[in-house]
Amino acid sequence: MAGMTSSHFIFIPAVLLIGVVIGWVLGSRAARDAFAIELKRREERASRKNSS
Repeated sequence: MAGMTSSHFIFIPAVLLIGVVIGWVLGSRAARDAFAIELKRREERASRKNSS
């Protein structure tokens, strides 16, 4: 424990915050892509239903 400096109180939360931000960005992209795919599937189903 003697090896820990006060910079750990800045560095560790900063790294965690960066990880949360990166996860938020990647997660929002994945959710947006999944939503777009679902909309496309619904449109394809509706067009098939109307054509038959």
